[in-house]
Amino acid sequence: MNRIDSAFQHGKAFIPFITCGDPSLEVTEQVVLKMAESGADLIELGIPFSDPTAEGPVIQEANIRALAGGVNKEKIFDMVVRLRTRIDIPLVFMTYANVVFSYGIENFARKCSQIGIDGLILPDVPFEEKGEFDEIFRRYDVDLISMIAPTSAERTTMIAGEAEGFVYCVSSLGVTGTRTSISDRIKEGIDLVKKTKDIPCAVGFGISTPEQAAGMAAISDGIIVGSAIVKLCARYGKDCVEPIGEYVRSMKAAIR
Repeated sequence: MNRIDSAFQHGKAFIPFITCGDPSLEVTEQVVLKMAESGADLIELGIPFSDPTAEGPVIQEANIRALAGGVNKEKIFDMVVRLRTRIDIPLVFMTYANVVFSYGIENFARKCSQIGIDGLILPDVPFEEKGEFDEIFRRYDVDLISMIAPTSAERTTMIAGEAEGFVYCVSSLGVTGTRTSISDRIKEGIDLVKKTKDIPCAVGFGISTPEQAAGMAAISDGIIVGSAIVKLCARYGKDCVEPIGEYVRSMKAAIR
């Protein structure tokens, strides 16, 4: 069993996202440790990019703040190395194809393997174009996480058949951000994935409250929360560690 598998072995998984370097890499490191301590089962680490097309304004602004603060890939890799001396929780990078291309696909995959990154999410790479990444990352035992959306429909079976780690089920159309309601079409997609392959499905995009978390956890294997956590980073700055820890505990409690 790899680390990603283990995230789904003890009930519903809570998967928080944070933008690395917002408000600083030192704070990001503290937040990751606090989230692990507070009940997170897997953590997504966002590598900032200048044009994050899948993100809403909250995470876009976090990317801008992080880049303005001088964050780069090498500094993030060094942070992960430090984290791996203290935690064994699954860690997954979320970023964009250009970030990987600029480093070199194989170099990036090798680096992920060396520092203890378990998976990679590339929201701007559609299923039909993932081949040039998939083979290389598979060689280094880094899972390329597939995404399905409410509009995936006939493509869902195809995507699920080649999925690794877990399937990221996008709860609604559009970009990331908190929402007041979430599409009930997501259950149809999850059911189709499960008919195709025995793989965990985690729901993300728009989940921010314990009530939403409980509702989505009832039909999936876990939930992913990003914008609500990034908002806490923006609101509290360097003092965000404890508020984020409290938030993670409340969300984990809601899906138990």
